Amino acid sequence: MGIPALADLLDVQELDSQIDRLLERRQSLPELEDFRERHEEARRLEKTLREAAAELKRIELDLDKAEGELELLEVKLEEHETRLFAGGMSARETEHMRLEVQSLRGQKDAREERVLAILEEVDPAREAVASLRSRLEQVNSEREKLEAVIKEEWRKIDAEIARKEERKTAAAEPVPADLMDLYDKLRRIKEGVAIAAYDHSVCGGCHMTLSPAEEEDALSDEIPRCVHCRRILVT
Repeated sequence: MGIPALADLLDVQELDSQIDRLLERRQSLPELEDFRERHEEARRLEKTLREAAAELKRIELDLDKAEGELELLEVKLEEHETRLFAGGMSARETEHMRLEVQSLRGQKDAREERVLAILEEVDPAREAVASLRSRLEQVNSEREKLEAVIKEEWRKIDAEIARKEERKTAAAEPVPADLMDLYDKLRRIKEGVAIAAYDHSVCGGCHMTLSPAEEEDALSDEIPRCVHCRRILVT
């Protein structure tokens, strides 16, 4: 195997390492974690908002019902009081009407208390829904801004990766297919580093020092490989 092919392959390795770093950077942008946090918060807020809105609707329906019942009682009470004060009834009828008016007044007081109690619930419930909606809008706005930043960073990184890939293709062109196959196989099992410089008896891949005997054994092969990590060596 000619030395130029290994030198070209070392260039390929350097470009692959640069691409790997770019891919790692793509997946570890600080904005990504912030985006995920905002996304999860938005999901929680949406769930809480649905529950709060449902509770508010229930309270408002109760209020409408209580106010409607109070209104009917007030109309009925007014009618009975008008008949009572108008006179013209027998003593028995008058007493019956008086008791009816008294009962209606008691019912009216109870309905008024019920309406007041519901009113005490409805305002906090409306405030809770409004607060949740406001926070959700804020979180969604922050999430959209982060998404825009991430997309722009990804655009730049992807463009740089594309340029590196073009350079890698050119660098790999002189490398024989069988050597490229070995390189790709080693890359998969050697944490992305398949070939390394060999300098002063040290493997640039595993950083182990080769003894004179190990060096002779490694460099005697057509494709020099470290006896420790089995990476391809370039002298």
